[in-house]
Amino acid sequence: MNGLTVAAAPTPTPPLAALEPLTPIRSRWPALLSGLLSLALLAGLMRELLGGGLAALHEALPTNPLFYLVFLAIYAVQPLSDLVIFRRLWGLPLSGIVPILRKLVANEILLGYSGEAYFYAWARTRLNMIAAPFAAIKDVSILSAVVGNIFTLAMLAVATPFAYSLLPAEHIRPILGSVGIMLALSLAILLFRGRLFSLPASELRWVFLVHLVRTIAYTGLLALCWHLALPLVPLALWMLLVTGRQLVARLPLVPNKDIVFANLAVFLVGNDAAVTRLVALTVALTLLCHIIVFALTWLPLRKGAAA
Repeated sequence: MNGLTVAAAPTPTPPLAALEPLTPIRSRWPALLSGLLSLALLAGLMRELLGGGLAALHEALPTNPLFYLVFLAIYAVQPLSDLVIFRRLWGLPLSGIVPILRKLVANEILLGYSGEAYFYAWARTRLNMIAAPFAAIKDVSILSAVVGNIFTLAMLAVATPFAYSLLPAEHIRPILGSVGIMLALSLAILLFRGRLFSLPASELRWVFLVHLVRTIAYTGLLALCWHLALPLVPLALWMLLVTGRQLVARLPLVPNKDIVFANLAVFLVGNDAAVTRLVALTVALTLLCHIIVFALTWLPLRKGAAA
């Protein structure tokens, strides 16, 4: 063409270089894992329901309807934030909320990160839509832990001046030790982020921001929910309990964190029956939501539409 050489256009770099296509798996282990999780979840839900959660529902219920609306918002915060994240990373359709809800129930009832194992198995069976799911799930989970640790440390810094007098002296040192461990883990993740993370830096910053907004929203809504039920409870006690809830949520090997938190609240507030009943009611309502989600998303009748 008139002696001119036209250079070939450079091949565009994929926006998510880490998400390279994988060879579709042909084994049945994802389906087996899903079935085993279903049975374990059903057993765990029935055990917790019959072991104390059902009794809490018979206690006096708050009369303010806003309490229940805020509670539903609290339950929806995490799955909706995950849907937002994976819609951007994978182009996940709105129907992806179903496996995300399954992941939430598995993490809360079984051991921590069992939900991520299920979610990975689910994603591997849909490689026509999702490529290399492990990279994204790993990075999202790590960033969630980092944000949770940082926010919990900030909450501790704010709550300590108010709640210091409420804590027994013998518990100060273990709390400081836990703070040191959380801080060390967070710093280690940040220092070795180049080796740990697979997603591009722009996507990591965006996921970090979503996690931060979710954590702030969850904490604020939880405090508001309790305040709507018991508006006369001192602010220091609410701050202490919210901080305790964040601390319990940072323990990945503890099944059903809400039950553990209820026991912690009873220990902290002693004979304050109204507060302990409210915490127990929150646990029971959360368990009830888990059961409803389990029934709607894990039943065979839903398999063809959402599995």
